[in-house]
Amino acid sequence: MVKHEIPVRRIRFGYPEASSDRHFVDGDLVMSHAVAFLSSVFPEGEDFFVRSVREFDAQITDPRLRQRVKGFIGQEVTHGREHSTLNDRLRAMGYPIGRGERATRRFNAVMGRRSPHARLAVTAALEHFTAVLAETLLAEPRARALLGTGDARPILLWHALEESEHRSVAFDVYRAVGGSERIRIRAMRVLMFTFTFNTAVHTVLSLAGDPAAYNPRQLFASLAALRHSPFLSAAVRRRLLDYLHPGFHPDDVDNTALLADWNLRLFGPDGELTPLTR
Repeated sequence: MVKHEIPVRRIRFGYPEASSDRHFVDGDLVMSHAVAFLSSVFPEGEDFFVRSVREFDAQITDPRLRQRVKGFIGQEVTHGREHSTLNDRLRAMGYPIGRGERATRRFNAVMGRRSPHARLAVTAALEHFTAVLAETLLAEPRARALLGTGDARPILLWHALEESEHRSVAFDVYRAVGGSERIRIRAMRVLMFTFTFNTAVHTVLSLAGDPAAYNPRQLFASLAALRHSPFLSAAVRRRLLDYLHPGFHPDDVDNTALLADWNLRLFGPDGELTPLTR
């Protein structure tokens, strides 16, 4: 499969004061708290990804892969910066962003005691997680409908596009530097539990501080909708589990048409986000 170019876009998102509804993901209680938690982990998490890949810079000899790594790092650094801005807005709206930030720093500290190959294996596995969720958002109208038309929609669509563009970079670096299949698969087995568990726990803790969560009608309606979320579908679970197969590669699923479509929608001549680029 042809490897895609990985552009580093100069883009800035803005969040006018008091412009966002409290439940900014289309008014949905649970999804708003879940997305706020995920946003809280991105700045520290993206920094971990970048450092994990950079540790092997001297061992990357393929010029094409080196160029893709450069694009990956540029995109991830921009993601961290833009989510920091979003997190400041979410913090002002009452979300416990600091809790997610502290949890991510603890995770990074634990991983700092592991081997460089283990850190890269974790990065590759988490990149698969984010790419599957990103491509679900881009491909599924029901998933995009969850975003509504609020301030979070543009940054999440942009982030999803770029996660899909660079989804195989950390994986390819891992292979290029001799990472084993055993460690790669074991890293994903652990993360499939810990990532899901931590997201659920932190979403519940965040909900506990929201008075709306104590409205039974609103809470149960949100939980009922969550059961049918496209992000929890059987197709998403299958794609995540594919990572556990020996010989797997992220590019086994062709995303060429998806990327072309969303590049045009977001950054074409009349693209939704073209005015934000410079």
